Amino acid sequence: MRRLAAGLAAAALGATMVATAASPALADPDPGLDPDAAGYTSLTFDANPEPAWRGRPIDLEGKLSVQCDEDYISGLVSVHHADNCNNEERWHRLSWKRIVILFRPDGGYRWQYVDTVRTSSSGYFSTSVTARTSGTFRAVFEGSRWLSPSEGKDWVRVVGYRR
Repeated sequence: MRRLAAGLAAAALGATMVATAASPALADPDPGLDPDAAGYTSLTFDANPEPAWRGRPIDLEGKLSVQCDEDYISGLVSVHHADNCNNEERWHRLSWKRIVILFRPDGGYRWQYVDTVRTSSSGYFSTSVTARTSGTFRAVFEGSRWLSPSEGKDWVRVVGYRR
């Protein structure tokens, strides 16, 4: 319903909007998300190497964490900061969460779906793609009822072929 209202508003302003079910990062946010009850998340993201050679792999990796002084609930499991965070730990890594990887080439206006990965048991994620053109990679955690959404971006310059 929100997508339809946003599309009608964009059409009234003369803008174009493409809604697609194939890209999970464009889905409506969880209507049950209460920002006061959700754990604050942080997503760090990096694309290497920089610059990248055309036709060679680019490694996309990152880490998803939740702030330790917040209590949160993940699925059916209630996790309180005293259960998982040490006294000196400020952030706790989140495991088995879905991360959507998107790409927008330089000069482009539309995000293209690249991959969906899950964080490991230690909160890290990684994938590899072939370098084709310079642009921005974006990793998105959509959040959940008890976790706030977060994202990270990294621009990569792609240079000529390496022989």
